Amino acid sequence: MFTDPIADYLTRIRNASSAGHRVVEIPASNLKKEITKILFDQGYILSYKFEDNAVQGTIKIALKYDKFTKEPVIKKIKRVSTPGLRKYASSSELPRVLNGLGIAIISTSHGVMTSKQAKLENAGGEVLCYVY
Repeated sequence: MFTDPIADYLTRIRNASSAGHRVVEIPASNLKKEITKILFDQGYILSYKFEDNAVQGTIKIALKYDKFTKEPVIKKIKRVSTPGLRKYASSSELPRVLNGLGIAIISTSHGVMTSKQAKLENAGGEVLCYVY
């Protein structure tokens, strides 16, 4: 049993990209599926596939690497809000990652979205992670 499934999700992606793996398999949940869609839309992963073969299902993520240097596109992926210490931000206090070059993933009452989308919708929420 995991006490923090989002941290486990981020760690699996971080470890697979640093080891140079092409695909990583992660146990699925609705929140993880939404984070995966955001990572794909923002160009941090190559593709993804949701499989419902088991009780929980899995997410297969194809990681993205630079064509020439073979460096992973995700330089750093960091959990911000933990089960022991939740971090919340109002719509006026949403974080900017690397002065706008990275993304912050926020869980709002309107769903999971990037900090830029949350600012446009004037919604605050829990800051899940930073990706750059």
